[in-house]
Amino acid sequence: MKILFASLRAIAAVAIVVAIIGQYQHSASLGPVNPFNFFGYFTIQSNLIGAVAFGLSALVIFAGRAQPLWLVYLRALATVLLAIVGIVYNTLLTGAGLEGAFNVQWSNDILHIWIPIYAALDWLLFGDKAKLPFAKLWVMLIYPLVWLAVVLFRGATDGWVPYPFLDPATGYASVAVYCLLIAAVTILFGYAVYALSRVRMLKP
Repeated sequence: MKILFASLRAIAAVAIVVAIIGQYQHSASLGPVNPFNFFGYFTIQSNLIGAVAFGLSALVIFAGRAQPLWLVYLRALATVLLAIVGIVYNTLLTGAGLEGAFNVQWSNDILHIWIPIYAALDWLLFGDKAKLPFAKLWVMLIYPLVWLAVVLFRGATDGWVPYPFLDPATGYASVAVYCLLIAAVTILFGYAVYALSRVRMLKP
C-alpha cells in the first residue's frame, strides 16, 4: 500500500510540473513572458507547493522512512490551497480573461480540476498522516496572507493583479471583502483538513 501512495504522489508531482511547463512554453511562443507575473498566480504557486509536497512524500516513502511532521503540515497546506484553487476557479474564474495565463486546455484541466481532486482524495483516503492539532490551524494562513500582501502591493504599485476580483480599480472595499473571504475560506478548509487528519481509510 505504501508503494501505491508513493507512486500516485510521484505521478501527481510530475503531472503538475509538466502542466506548468506546457503552459509556460505556450505562453512564451505567443510573446515575451514576465516570470514574476506568470508565477504570481495563486494557481501556479499552489500547484508548485503541491508538487513539492507530493514529490518529497513519495521520496520519503520510497526510502522506507516515516512521514516527518513538517511534511505532513506541508501536505495539509497543499491540500487546503489546491482545494481553494479548484473551487474558486470553477466558480468565479471559468471563462474569465486571465491575460492568456491558462489557455492550454489540458494544462488548465490538470492544474484546476484533476490535481485539486487528487489532493483532496489523497488526504482523505491515505492514512500516512499525523493528527494535526487545531491550535496550529494558524499555520495554514501564513502563505495565503503573504501572497495577498504581495499581490496588493503590486496592484498598488505596478498595477498587475492576477485575478479580476483583486483589482484595485474595482474599489478597495470590494478587494477587502474578497481578502476577508479568502482568509475565511482558508480557515474553513484548514479546519476540515485538520479534522480529516484523524481519518485513515487506507492504512499504509
